[in-house]
Amino acid sequence: MTVAEHEESEERIEFFDTRAGIAWMAAEAAFFPHEEPVHALPRLLERIAQMRGSAILCCGAAEIRRTFRAVGRRAGWSRRIQPDQMVFLDPGRRERIVSGYLKAGEDPFPDVVLEVDSTTDVRRNRLKLYEAWGFPEVWVEVPVAYSPGRRRRSGLTIYRWEEDGYVVSTESRAFPGWRGVEIHRALNERAVSAETSEVLTRVGRALGKREGTGPDDDPLLRQQRREGLALGRLAMAAVLLRRRGVALSPDFPTGLSARHLDLLAAASAESLIESASAAESEADFLSRLSRHSS
Repeated sequence: MTVAEHEESEERIEFFDTRAGIAWMAAEAAFFPHEEPVHALPRLLERIAQMRGSAILCCGAAEIRRTFRAVGRRAGWSRRIQPDQMVFLDPGRRERIVSGYLKAGEDPFPDVVLEVDSTTDVRRNRLKLYEAWGFPEVWVEVPVAYSPGRRRRSGLTIYRWEEDGYVVSTESRAFPGWRGVEIHRALNERAVSAETSEVLTRVGRALGKREGTGPDDDPLLRQQRREGLALGRLAMAAVLLRRRGVALSPDFPTGLSARHLDLLAAASAESLIESASAAESEADFLSRLSRHSS
């Protein structure tokens, strides 16, 4: 394959060496055992990001290039690979990459690269390049789903860069406390289990502790926590109002507007009890609560 053919190709090219003019391409179209773990990772990381309170960016199979400059009579050349997923814990580092691909040795490294092995063995090819180029952490996942060409047992191996190259580790450095067996299980679940949910929460909190952030820094979780607090307080007020014989609408408190829920989340316990103790109707209760908060 020539460089021009590579630039024009719309097929997935796993590896391309411009000097040798050789490209490695997928022998068949993408299939479920390979694609499911690839697309599961962003969903899992979104939950971790919410608990941490700041975004995590997945860039998919964007190309990585390592360019070797011309030396003497030897022309410049490059090697190019496409990972299955690249993960940036700080999306701002990705914004520093100005071209359409990542330049190894020049651009910021992703915190994690994921490779899914279903019918091939990345250790025999691309892993050696990641190691030579100094990528800090690579996850190699062999899915649970059956694949005819697979000769290895399913599981996830974490390769972490140390002083002299990669060492196999039982847990991630980028995601503190996230063990390989836990990542493998999560990538192969059809739906997030209660056990995996607890792990994602633990890892997200560990990242947040390291960075001084938490769930309240995530807009969605912050709103959900405020609504939960408001509904809990309303349930307490509803008991007091009903004991006093005050008629309440059938959908009280869940039928209240977002403005009233925000009002209740911010109200003090004293103002809530005082308003419920004196109100003559549901509308009067909300009006009294509004006056207390203004």
